[in-house]
Amino acid sequence: MTHITVISRDGGEHRLDAPDGESVMSAIRDAGLDELLALCGGSCSCATCHCIVDAAWTGRIGPADGDEADLLEGSSSNSPASRLSCQITVSPDLDGLRVTIAPED
Repeated sequence: MTHITVISRDGGEHRLDAPDGESVMSAIRDAGLDELLALCGGSCSCATCHCIVDAAWTGRIGPADGDEADLLEGSSSNSPASRLSCQITVSPDLDGLRVTIAPED
């Protein structure tokens, strides 16, 4: 299991045990954090699983590109650290990852 810390919109920190190979979006939803709507279920066709990757992790995760970048462009809270959590795959290399659920558009 990989440990991920998720910061909710109210500033609360939630430490999750995420199975490797699963998306960060799935781990957040499976933990019961309902703030992350993820309306498309992880098919990269909406931006309702938008998260902000902690600065210490942006280099490891990399920037959004392609369809993901296009979807994020429409968000009022888009930043260089923005990612769709459905596009981040949990792996042992991400143990300790911190993400913040983006404000709702």
